[in-house]
Amino acid sequence: MTLLSRRDFSALQDRMNRVLRESYSPEGPEQALTTSNFAPSVDVYEDEHKITLKIEVPGIDEKEIDVSIENNTLTVRGQRMFEKDEKEENFQRIERMYGSFSRSFTLPNTVDREQVSAHYDKGVLKIHLAKIAEAKPKQIKVNVEKTMEAKSPGKVA
Repeated sequence: MTLLSRRDFSALQDRMNRVLRESYSPEGPEQALTTSNFAPSVDVYEDEHKITLKIEVPGIDEKEIDVSIENNTLTVRGQRMFEKDEKEENFQRIERMYGSFSRSFTLPNTVDREQVSAHYDKGVLKIHLAKIAEAKPKQIKVNVEKTMEAKSPGKVA
């Protein structure tokens, strides 16, 4: 039995949504070529000082990306525009997703909402979320006291 990973399931769901949109779009399949919703891939990793999100958004101008935090939710929104320079009837296949996207992430209480930075480079948006000082792990030294050494064998008291 083959199990689908979350990424596989998400890709399958995106394809099914695209098929349904193209088939039943009120504007017809021509409009479906230029608009769709997509969710860029995201990697999230954490170390003792910060949480980092790496979001793949190639072909999107940084001016088209909005990052915000409201309450305990980080939201990333953006839009990839269809290049109107090319005539749609000349396309034989369109696989890249166009349109707007929105991804939201619930932040843990350990994140310092005042220490957030975002950098965009080569199609990857990196968001760094610093942890509050109390949340960082502390190393506690354990002191071991030496006890009296046992008397050597052969000595009589």
